[in-house]
Amino acid sequence: MKLNATAVVIAGGKSSRMQKDKALLPFGKYNTLSEYQFVRLSKIFENVYLSSKVNKFNFKVDLIEDNYLVSSPLVALISIFENLEVEEAFVLSVDAPFVSESVIIQLYNEAKEGVDVIVAESRQGLEPLCAIYRKSFLKEAYVALDENRHRLQGLFYNLNVQKVKINDKEVFTNLNYPEEYQEASKRAR
Repeated sequence: MKLNATAVVIAGGKSSRMQKDKALLPFGKYNTLSEYQFVRLSKIFENVYLSSKVNKFNFKVDLIEDNYLVSSPLVALISIFENLEVEEAFVLSVDAPFVSESVIIQLYNEAKEGVDVIVAESRQGLEPLCAIYRKSFLKEAYVALDENRHRLQGLFYNLNVQKVKINDKEVFTNLNYPEEYQEASKRAR
């Protein structure tokens, strides 16, 4: 049974460390990492979108384009709530392909009322792009945007944030560098 909820894959980053757009790299049996994430989350959520600056995808997808020129996850999150009529959305970075359904379900099962963000906490720390954001976070998000503060964890200091401990360290393997991508590609096969 799917979650009656909205998920958004954040796929608009600059990929400067990868030196090519990681959202468009092949992954597993899919033409792109974006398509892999979209298909995977579509099995879990009723509504799935991709967030990006432009439509660069070669598959049918509901796209949320950023409403601001600057590139940052903060801009993507604000744009999600400006474009969708939702009270909350699960967001996941395109470069986190091993975040499992059980992690997502754990976030929803442990989510409390009255908080702005329910965020996964791994052994490495908070994972702001594996979280449920509620519309209530927007007030502080706009302040941060106006002040050109784009770091999500900095925004958390002014929000009611619920941290959910995730013990599986393997699920938060990010693909920032070519060697990390190569290793993850082997794992995906």
